[in-house]
Amino acid sequence: MSGFKSLFKQTFIYGLATVLPRMLSFILVPLYTNPEVLSVEEYGRVSFIFAYFVLFNVVLAYGMETAFFRFFNKEDNQEKVTSTSAISLIISSFALLGIAFLFRHQISLLININLKYLNLVFIILLFDALVIIPFSWLRATARPMRYAVIKIFNVAVNLGLSIFFLLYLKDLAEGNSFFNSIYEADFEISYIFLSNVIASGLTLLLLLPFYNKIKFKFDIALWKKMMRYAMPVLIAGIAYSVNETFDRILLEKLLPADVAEKQIGMYSACYKLAVFMTLFATAFRLGIEPYFFSHSKSVNPQKNYAKILEYFIALGSIILLVVVVFADLLKPYIILSESYYEAMWILPFILLANFCLGIYHNLSVWYKITDRTKFGAYISIFGAVITLILNYILIPIIGFKGSAIATLSAYALMMLVSFYLGKKYYPIPYNLKKISLYLSISILFSFIFFYNYRENYIIGITMLIVFLGIVILLEKKQLKQVLKS
Repeated sequence: MSGFKSLFKQTFIYGLATVLPRMLSFILVPLYTNPEVLSVEEYGRVSFIFAYFVLFNVVLAYGMETAFFRFFNKEDNQEKVTSTSAISLIISSFALLGIAFLFRHQISLLININLKYLNLVFIILLFDALVIIPFSWLRATARPMRYAVIKIFNVAVNLGLSIFFLLYLKDLAEGNSFFNSIYEADFEISYIFLSNVIASGLTLLLLLPFYNKIKFKFDIALWKKMMRYAMPVLIAGIAYSVNETFDRILLEKLLPADVAEKQIGMYSACYKLAVFMTLFATAFRLGIEPYFFSHSKSVNPQKNYAKILEYFIALGSIILLVVVVFADLLKPYIILSESYYEAMWILPFILLANFCLGIYHNLSVWYKITDRTKFGAYISIFGAVITLILNYILIPIIGFKGSAIATLSAYALMMLVSFYLGKKYYPIPYNLKKISLYLSISILFSFIFFYNYRENYIIGITMLIVFLGIVILLEKKQLKQVLKS
């Protein structure tokens, strides 16, 4: 029992530390969409640069974090694994970003990011790369509290500095020589990245004791084995980053220059409203993945896996419908300017896309517990190809609406492919009738309400009550068991 208690505690702490950084970008939306802070175009520029962040971070990590966990638990000499992976990332980070700095003018022109922002981006990327193994080591050696505290500290510093620089510094500068010396007009975007630089730098400072503890010994034979393991992870990571953020990059490339940044800004702000589905899916996955592995050798685990997906879809369907019905009540508190509201059209598509991604992660149990993880890379690459093709076709025709449709199409097809392959390699008796019922009704109600009866809360709440009634009716046996326990 104590083992399960420890597992639950660590899962909760790691989950909190994982979810909070994701919440940061959502928490900052009201600040960034305040018309007195950033224009729609400026927010679009920030979102465009952050899209490249995701891709660059994957490349700089090149799967070494995953390889570290694998070999730390596999090799007898854990210290050798730690020092080899740390040295690998130190050398590669300084080398790659050193080369990037030498060619910064060419890179700036190639990816269309102003040099003053790009220099800050390089610093953040370097700091973030240097903390990958220290953070991994904290997890591998069961130090969840220290891991979580430092992660939360990073979020708090970033958030606090962003608020200070964007809301208060200008007023403070008017009556104080010190603040006046650090204030610069029309510097808002740079302040955003400067906040990231300071937060990442302080995080690295807190983790520097890790580098004092390890013996800097590099094992070439071990490193080669780790790199062979890491390369498929890198490919899958790049594919995932394409699915996750490349639509902003393609919007910038494929739309006319005079409208691109505004469309990116509107799209990115309204995309954030799907965070409720994203956080639900992430928290569910973090909590349930240990269960998948710990019960893989129990008697008939497939039956329990099927139930887990059923519960996930029931809860996710409720979240989908609730967010769609009340989105227009929520949006003024999250997106402060009406200039962004044109892109609200995308919300049901992005919510459903993230729901499909969550279902895909639940379905992925088949390749994780049968050691067929290469299929995860194949499916991610397939999704990336769909994302690229549909964005290239649809963006020139319908702008950000095309990106939303492409995102939903990619994740829905990834979900279906995983389900089909799972039936072949590791059959799980999913209750397809009940799952299909929950999905079809919630999707139908969501799209009918949002595109035909939006802000008619009598109809919306009625639809929600009807759907909740269906779920309660079909799950009453399980609900009784939960209430009794």
